[in-house]
Amino acid sequence: MGGDEYGPQYDAIRPGGFIASVPLRTTTKHFNVTDDEVYYAIGDRESLLPLLVSYVTWCHVTPAWPSRFDPSLPNTTTKLENVVQYFRGSSFALASPGYNNTFARTTNSEMKESTPLPDLMEYSPFRKCVDNVTESALAIVNKPPGATPVDKFISVLAIGNMIVVCPMIFILVFIGALLSVWRASFQVWLYGDPLLIQQTRENRQVEMRYELYP
Repeated sequence: MGGDEYGPQYDAIRPGGFIASVPLRTTTKHFNVTDDEVYYAIGDRESLLPLLVSYVTWCHVTPAWPSRFDPSLPNTTTKLENVVQYFRGSSFALASPGYNNTFARTTNSEMKESTPLPDLMEYSPFRKCVDNVTESALAIVNKPPGATPVDKFISVLAIGNMIVVCPMIFILVFIGALLSVWRASFQVWLYGDPLLIQQTRENRQVEMRYELYP
């Protein structure tokens, strides 16, 4: 959170959208907490929104809407030294204004020390619940990628073919039906009605049989 990769300047290209923060509070009805025990979940919007449902369901967190988070602002609620726990390769964090890690801003890259958590947080069932839910429910795989330009071109081409080919097939079928009707009509005009011709022949044969026996 203290690096250059965090901040609103990368909101447009960051997977998951802009960085947001949401307060995580509960009531004494479910946990033995004090009024100042509050944590903040910090992460990209698309990761944070589904987690809110799990926080509310399993840890009885009071529902709240995320707000944009910019760690570079001087009046931000939580800062680098307030981070209690990092998740998913340090891309998601749980912070609390009640915790101050004095080793957080050290320039020594090998420094792995951190200020111990206050007993209020260390043994807090509420914090452990939030920790467990974050570890279990935080998405670690990106959603399936969108269609590539080639896929989009193929889709457009297929739709275009359907738009062009289907009417053409209908027109050809219609023309074929018209030709069949026209051919039948032409044969009737040229040779006469087959039914009428057959009836005339039958009548003629009857007349001929009558003439044979005067």
